Amino acid sequence: MRKYIKFIVLVLITIAIFWFFGRNLDWQEISTALRRANPYYLGLAFLGICLGYFLRAVRWQVLLSPIADAKIRDLFATTTVGFTAILFVGRAGEIVRPMWLPMRDNRIRPSAALVTIFVERVFDLASLMAFFSISLMFFRTPEGRETEFASIKLAGNIIVAIIVAGIIGMIIYHRYSAQIIDWAAAFTDRGFVPKRVRYVFLSLMRNMATALDILKSPREIILATFWTVALWVAIAIPTWIVLMAFDLPMTFLDSTFVMGVASLGTLIPTPGGAAGAFHAATAGSLIILGVEREQAAAVSIIMHLIYFAPALVFGLYYLFHGDISIEKFRSLLSSENAEKEIESDSPDFEKVESEK
Repeated sequence: MRKYIKFIVLVLITIAIFWFFGRNLDWQEISTALRRANPYYLGLAFLGICLGYFLRAVRWQVLLSPIADAKIRDLFATTTVGFTAILFVGRAGEIVRPMWLPMRDNRIRPSAALVTIFVERVFDLASLMAFFSISLMFFRTPEGRETEFASIKLAGNIIVAIIVAGIIGMIIYHRYSAQIIDWAAAFTDRGFVPKRVRYVFLSLMRNMATALDILKSPREIILATFWTVALWVAIAIPTWIVLMAFDLPMTFLDSTFVMGVASLGTLIPTPGGAAGAFHAATAGSLIILGVEREQAAAVSIIMHLIYFAPALVFGLYYLFHGDISIEKFRSLLSSENAEKEIESDSPDFEKVESEK
């Protein structure tokens, strides 16, 4: 019941954001702008985002290399299905990827896949903020938009600080993981700490230490960084192409600014792939760049479709191809199922079962 209430609340938040986003817009003008968009440019942008999903799979293979030699085919399928889940239910769909990959490759445990996604997010945010910061260095604030730009810059600086703290934390944790895990095991070995919670927590800590073995290899760090930069270039270029599809006089640096603000919008965990929040953030960035409100709204609608439609196409293919059923898909979205999978993943699982 708590899970359904949470989902309903998020849906209501989405509706509220959409209402705020579109309350004073002329939807007839938006419809006209949508019809004028160049379909060939949009098709090219679609293919560029498809490449981006492939690059995510390649980068994930690098991050998983300390754990297992995963196949690109399995990683690409898992990535697209995972983003299909995000499109349907929001950021809660992230749990699908670490839960589904072990079904395709039984050498990879759910908790191991889960912690590599955490490392992936750190690389993503660091690269994205680097692009965003470069665009801000050359960005000239339009007259009258100083307040909005200052707010965006503040949000960007806060995220940069969080990323730096996260990277430092990962380095420290990797270096002293054995001592930290031993301390956590002793600290949680108390009567008031549920055994299941303790074993799940320790299992995640052990797998995080294993996943961070990538930090031992300069080659793997360089590879992960390279594929991350390539990924965000593969997202920035389609973003620029979408802007050109609407005949907007934007530079590539302008597109990185739009991409950065749009990505900030995706941090809002609303269903529909951050629907509402993504549209409001994207349109807001374009308005700051001098685009008319209706035109900006039309671009944000198409941008959202371009970012998520490729994952939906491939996700539906794997759904109807028989790789996954609707019931299993729903099961994968369950946090309770995730907890059970990670618990059974723990080296102490048999001990837990005997104690029950």
